[in-house]
Amino acid sequence: MWDYQEDSGYQAGTELIGYKVEATDGHIGKVDKHSDDVDARYIVVDTGPWIFGKHVLLPAGTITSIDPDNQTVQVGRTKDEIQNSPEFDKDKPAVDADYHQQVGSYYNGLPR
Repeated sequence: MWDYQEDSGYQAGTELIGYKVEATDGHIGKVDKHSDDVDARYIVVDTGPWIFGKHVLLPAGTITSIDPDNQTVQVGRTKDEIQNSPEFDKDKPAVDADYHQQVGSYYNGLPR
């Protein structure tokens, strides 16, 4: 869950901040932050007005493809699945182990 899929096209060291993020059913926002930490790779998406400025944390395993030419990240989840994910508090550290477990359990429990 916390590592990029082999066929996602992710290249270590790629700066994803600012990339557009697309769910399976449409645009959800832009990458606000990302982590390349071993066993804790993720992106934080600023959803803008889509869900009232909410930020969501998506484990790297939810990313299906990255297009550096168009600066786009494709996520294998729907807008509703992302909207219903555990709330991300951008004022708290994203590396909190309990929060990671909660997010991982949520996405692992969804059908693929």
